Order: sequence, then structure tokens, then C-alpha cells
Amino acid sequence: MAVSAAGRTRADPYAALRLRDFRLYLVGNFLGTVGMEMLTVAVAWELYERTHSALALGGVGLAQVAPVFALTLPAGHVVDRFDRRHVLIAAQLLLAVSAFGLAVVSVTHAAVPLVYALLVGAGVSRAFQSPAKEALSAQLVPPELFGNSATWRSGSWQLAAVLGPATGGAVIGLAHSAAPAFVLAGLGAIVLAACIAPVRPRPHVRSAAGAGAFETLVAGLRFVWRTPLILATITLDMFAVLLGGTTMLLPIFAKDILHVGPAGLGWLLAAPATGAIVTAFALAHRGPLRRAGRALFVAVAAFGLATLGFALSRSFGLSLVLLALVGSFDMVSVVIRSTLLQVLTPDELRGRVAAVNGLFVGTSNELGGFESGVTAAWLGPVGSAVLGGLGAVLVAVVIFGAWPDLRRLGRLEEAG
Repeated sequence: MAVSAAGRTRADPYAALRLRDFRLYLVGNFLGTVGMEMLTVAVAWELYERTHSALALGGVGLAQVAPVFALTLPAGHVVDRFDRRHVLIAAQLLLAVSAFGLAVVSVTHAAVPLVYALLVGAGVSRAFQSPAKEALSAQLVPPELFGNSATWRSGSWQLAAVLGPATGGAVIGLAHSAAPAFVLAGLGAIVLAACIAPVRPRPHVRSAAGAGAFETLVAGLRFVWRTPLILATITLDMFAVLLGGTTMLLPIFAKDILHVGPAGLGWLLAAPATGAIVTAFALAHRGPLRRAGRALFVAVAAFGLATLGFALSRSFGLSLVLLALVGSFDMVSVVIRSTLLQVLTPDELRGRVAAVNGLFVGTSNELGGFESGVTAAWLGPVGSAVLGGLGAVLVAVVIFGAWPDLRRLGRLEEAG
């Protein structure tokens, strides 16, 4: 029986997965993310082992976020002006070089500042790869599958975030060194580049070469500022993660509070992704959200409460459950925001709008890590996590009142 494309999207939760190029993209992104998550575990563990400093852990986020701030607007322009596959491949090769360099630093026990220098290289890679991935994904599926593809992209990323930390922790524990994890991270970046190379996306509308340089660079910022739904979701997600993120504190919780070692750290880092995967699968099968705005605010408030519960937990099992809930509620926010970006953004602006999204939302993880490290140095890790959880709840309440358009948002597919 023939049905409309929209009908197929609702009836077939695997619609986007039936497209060859999207599958290649998904597999490559999955394996690349596994490697990147292993790198995150390796850097956090090695630095804390060598320095025993919460502030040193916070510096990891700062080293990676500084290049993103500096390069976001030029990166978005590059993504909209040139072949997005080539931009993504180049970014992955730079990430591979940074990861292999970290392996050398680990083996030779070179000076700690070299770790931060190589993380800056990883940050440069991220400044370009984040908008390139987001913009390229929209060229691989028809518009009616944006929501479905966003769910599977987010879910596969979270699955990688389960396997990456767990594998990274196990590798470090077995090798008694972070170097093998860094090597595997570099290989993951190379595999992602190899998977993207044969993809043949639909042609995209490229930004005009003759446009004024300043106008071209700030076009994404202006579009976001003039689109209330995108601005509201970015603001909500940015401040919730900035205040409520606890990832950079997990090595301290693993070693000094829960006493579970590097393998336990891997599972703590993997727990949020586990909850997110379950939620992504449920979202893919339940069909479009009918009251997306309300679901978003409830999810962010619950994210903060689960973070607060984790901060107060002294049981490893309970901590895993609470972190899984953190990831579950965060997944709802990610899917809603990603779908709105795809639905509302013109094709010629996708790279620049994705860059702005990456600047304000993606970097909030690193800035949140820096904030957590600083507050943990002042208040201790528990005090820092408690403050972050309460802050995320407050952000949800404030933005819920400030943006009525987002509060009244219904089906995402009808937002445009």
C-alpha cells in the first residue's frame, strides 16, 4: 500500500538507516567517536595520575575550547563554501596527528604542557569537524527524514560514548598506560575519514564567494539571533550543560569517593550514554513528539535533579543509575535541538549555523569542565556537582518563563 514520505517516516523507525550514504556516515562517526571518547578517558586519567589536581582536569576543557572560540566563524564559512566531505576528512587527519602525539607524550612522560598543546590541535580539529558533520548529514537524507536521522545520529554517538570510555578504561587498566588508548583514538579518526571519502551527498547551496567577508562570517550568528526557536534551544542546552556537567570530575569521584579505579571510571563515563541509547531507541519507535517544547523543559529540569542525586550518592551502583538518567534526559534535549536545526536552517547556511551551535552548545561541555574544575578546587567535587545540578534546574525554570514560543512548541516537523 502506497503511503506518503511523511507517513513512511512515522511508520518506519529505520527509514534513514536504509540509505547507503547515511549508513557509511553513521558507521564512520560511530568509530571515530569511540576513539575520541577513549582519548577523553586517557587524558583525564593520565593528568590526574600525574598532577592529582582538579584544576589540571579543568584545563583540559579550556585547551580544547579556546581554538573552537577562535575558529568557529571561519570554520562555518569554510564548511558552507567548500566540499563538506573534504573539510571533515582534513579535520580527522589533524585529530589523528594530535592523538598519536599524545601517545608519544604518555610513553616518554614528557612535560604536562605538551598535553595541553596537543589538545589545542584536537580543538582546532573539532572547530571544523563539528559543523562539517552537522551540515553533511543534512545532505544525506531527504528533509522528511531529518528527525529520524537526528535520532539515529544521536543514538549512535551515545553508543560510541558507552563503548569508548569503557574500552578506554579497560585498555588503560590492562596496559598500565594511557598510550594505547591514544593510539586507538588516532586510528578511529582515520577510519572516520575513510568512511566519509566514498559518500556522495546531494549538492548543497554554497555561500557566495563575492559576499563581504564580515557579512559572510556573521550570517550564521544573525540567523540564530533572528530565529527564536533555535536561539532558545541553544541557550537552554548551553547553560544547562555549562552548569550541570560533571564529566571532568568523574576521575575524582572514581578514585577518591567511589574507590573504583580506572575500569570503574570507564563505566561511570559510559553510564550517561547507556541511558541515552535506551531513550534514542524509544524515541525512534514512538514517532514524532507532539509537545516537544514541554518535553524539552521537563528533560532539562530532570537532568539537573539527576546530577544533584549523583553528587550526593556514595554507592557505585546508584551512581551508575543516576548518570544513566542524566544521559537519558539529555538525549531528549539533543534530538529536539538537532531536529530544529535541520528543519529551520537554509541549506546555504547549515555550516555556519552548525558552527554557532557548536560554539555555544558543544563548547559548553569543555567550559563546563573548566567551571567544574575551578569550583571543585574551591568547594570540593561534591559541592561543585551539587551546585551544577541546582543550576541546571534553575536554567530550565528561567528559560521556560522567558521563551513562550518554545514552551508552546508542538511537532518538530511543523516548526518550519
